[in-house]
Amino acid sequence: RRKSPSDSRSQRGTVESLAEHESSSLGSDPELNGVTNTEIQTDKYGFIGGAQQSAGENADIPPDVLRQREAKWLDMLNSWDKWMAKKHKKVKLRCQKGIPPSLRGRAWLYLSGGKVKKEQNQGKFQELDSQPGDPKWLDVIEKDLHRQFPFHEMFVARGGHGQQDLFRVLKAYTLHRPEEGYCQAQAPIAAVLLMHMPAEDAFWGLVQICEKYLPGYYSAGLEAIQLDGEILFALLKRVSPVAHRHLKKYKIDPILYMTEWFMCAFSRTLPWVSVLRVWDMFFCEGVKIIFRVGLVLLKCMLGSQEKLKACQGQYETMELLRSIEPQYMQEAFLVQEVIELAVSERDIEKEHLSQLRRWKETHGELHCKSPPRMHGAKAIMAAEPPSRQDLKQNPTIIVEVPQTTESKTEKGKKTKKIKDTKNTSPPPNPYLLPSDPPLPSDNLSPSESQHLQKDTPLQGSNQSLSSADHDTYL
Repeated sequence: RRKSPSDSRSQRGTVESLAEHESSSLGSDPELNGVTNTEIQTDKYGFIGGAQQSAGENADIPPDVLRQREAKWLDMLNSWDKWMAKKHKKVKLRCQKGIPPSLRGRAWLYLSGGKVKKEQNQGKFQELDSQPGDPKWLDVIEKDLHRQFPFHEMFVARGGHGQQDLFRVLKAYTLHRPEEGYCQAQAPIAAVLLMHMPAEDAFWGLVQICEKYLPGYYSAGLEAIQLDGEILFALLKRVSPVAHRHLKKYKIDPILYMTEWFMCAFSRTLPWVSVLRVWDMFFCEGVKIIFRVGLVLLKCMLGSQEKLKACQGQYETMELLRSIEPQYMQEAFLVQEVIELAVSERDIEKEHLSQLRRWKETHGELHCKSPPRMHGAKAIMAAEPPSRQDLKQNPTIIVEVPQTTESKTEKGKKTKKIKDTKNTSPPPNPYLLPSDPPLPSDNLSPSESQHLQKDTPLQGSNQSLSSADHDTYL
């Protein structure tokens, strides 16, 4: 479409308003969503306040255990196709235990198939990013930016780098799927991804969630979410007949309480540490995890006559579901309940067919034909088998090997040797652990390889690969 002058003005205004604070940072920007610099105290997840700030009640994993888990995950990521084909149960178990924070972003991208999509569509995000976009979506997106995790250090500054990247990712999606455009619930999903990975990776993660994990959720009319609401209600009859009877008695439609839960994958509902654990399992096992979390919360809040005494009415019940008791959302309790709840993909698909028949009888045909839902990482990989090249890891940070004290002659020879290597091949992988298989790009002699292992500060350290306290990407 040819760009009209009004398009140019609208787009320019959007970009300028986002770019005017481009050089700002958390410590220097005067407009921090109402938070003054003197009050800032960041928790280990980057929150400076709000309901999702961690109070430090969760016990940290000992560094040596975290280090072992990181080594195991690095081994899995190095031969991802083999692990997914032959040891998927082990991958699932490790996701249930929690992905190490330093590798979470990379693991999510591999589990979702976003890594493969990115490799198969190189340059696509950059192409979309450079396009102006549709002004009708740009205005709505820009208005939503400051509402996403306003107490997180990444998004606290209006027009800061986090908000700019969020704008880029959401705009790119509207260009990637112009028939769908933008839905407000996509913003928190994209924001969570951006907390763990760069904008391009977050874009492909968002694509996979919208097209594979939750297809139809963000389309006009919200038919898919209404159908899933009916599926949730039908499954509740089996999980907690007491809660089911109560909701039916007061004619409380599932769409009233589960829309935000499902569309935002609980990212705006649970304590942050619980959000991360739920997402680890969700990327591995698919939408059944979202159903299970919803069922656990409904059962805990409305599952006994004692609890129902306090909420005799539609309004009282809705108020109760808007303020879920903290003990039911606590990480250890919730994760265990979700793992143990016997609701499978088969249960969901069986109920889906039943609700679809009922929908057609009452509403007629669906207006939005969504692609079939993929139940987790294994199904996504089976549907679109990747090549080994698609799964190859590309470190985002290259570390120069520190020099040791040696004679000038040897130093000169070594510098020359490294120079020669740089001309012919990529730099060495700085994240090698003893358990890692050597990569083709590591063209070093045995003595140099030994020297690299000896000198790399990560080797033999008791610290995590990046930090036990922060969710970062490598």
